[in-house]
Amino acid sequence: MSRKPIEPGVRPPRARVLHPETAAIGEGFDPALSVMAARPPIYPVSTYCFHNAAEAKRYFDIALGRAEHPPDDTASELIYARLNNPNAEMFEHLLVPLEKGATGGASFASGMSAIATTLLALLRPGDAILHTRPIYGGTDHLMHHLLEPYGITAHGVAAGSIDALAAQARQLGDRLALIYLETPANPTLRMTDIETVAALARDRSAKRRVPVLVDNTFLGPIFQSPIEHGADMVIYSATKYIGGHSDLVAGALLTPDAELLERVRTVRAFFGTICEPFSAWLLQRSLATIHTRMIKQSKNASRIVDRIREHPKIRTVHYPTLFTGDQAAIYEKQCHAPGGVFAFEIDGGEEAAFRVLDALRIPRLAVSLGSVESLVTHPRTTVSSEMSPEDMDRSGITDGLVRYSTGVEYWRDLTADIEQALELA
Repeated sequence: MSRKPIEPGVRPPRARVLHPETAAIGEGFDPALSVMAARPPIYPVSTYCFHNAAEAKRYFDIALGRAEHPPDDTASELIYARLNNPNAEMFEHLLVPLEKGATGGASFASGMSAIATTLLALLRPGDAILHTRPIYGGTDHLMHHLLEPYGITAHGVAAGSIDALAAQARQLGDRLALIYLETPANPTLRMTDIETVAALARDRSAKRRVPVLVDNTFLGPIFQSPIEHGADMVIYSATKYIGGHSDLVAGALLTPDAELLERVRTVRAFFGTICEPFSAWLLQRSLATIHTRMIKQSKNASRIVDRIREHPKIRTVHYPTLFTGDQAAIYEKQCHAPGGVFAFEIDGGEEAAFRVLDALRIPRLAVSLGSVESLVTHPRTTVSSEMSPEDMDRSGITDGLVRYSTGVEYWRDLTADIEQALELA
């Protein structure tokens, strides 16, 4: 029997849902639309042509939310690279199956542009954000300094403290417009129960909806799936594990809610915060190895932590496998692995921490995390320094805290390197 040919742009139906490891290789990419290239090419194009004037009108109606995309329409609807581009769309289609529960996504020029665009799409003057503490310094600065002049206030409570979060939500009343979780928190890795917070948000949504947005950069999309636990949106600095090679800057938002996604995409189109083609192309490359990389990094970190946790120069190691009590219960409930980031506190404060950082030979002394090479930093003077000293104190970001992002190097080499550096503490 002859096989009926598949029309370009039409994917044959799958017999089963693909595992994310398989979907990460080719989901969202049709070779028939790219001169039969085996892997996605780069489209460094600013503007796209229309077949006729009526098509141009229809594409603008869809892009601006005046009309919906017909479900059986395979047209690209490409207009202008500030609105959409093929590489960004292919990356988004590839990422969605990896984020369990998501049905759509949007890519951005950076993690901060993803956060800023999303908040500006969902918040209005007079609204309040409720967030866990600590959060990344750039996010803290955006919420507490850049948005406040526009009448949007941010209120932080300790990560993991559901009672404090519920009390603050009651105090904010109808002003509460968004709950923002960073779990695990940067840089202490303290966790918050997503399911419990989602239930609290639903209880607060009698008069207005209160979406829950989770920054999943430390563990996702492989080791934690916030949407499965009730989150409405998941956000990433795709620069980190998704990119994984310290060679791009990007962000991403995933959600099962088409209405929320459309609101964010509309603001993204006007701000021009979409991920540009070359970075999106690199991200597609990186997704093909994200499982392999993250599993290796998590195993490395677990082995290193087991070796250094009792070191006499270390006061405390922050890592999910060492959690006890409520924190251990949250980890067991919502995470599949502890991930590749840990932090440790050194006796002797900043001076001792700096000696250790300067003595390390393998990791790069740099901000960022999630890359194939190990990266190490002093959060209080770098990535968390935009927080107030009082907030850093309350969040456990001490002068002696060091954050270590484990790469894919041989774990014994990394361990020996940390041990020799600690001798100089």
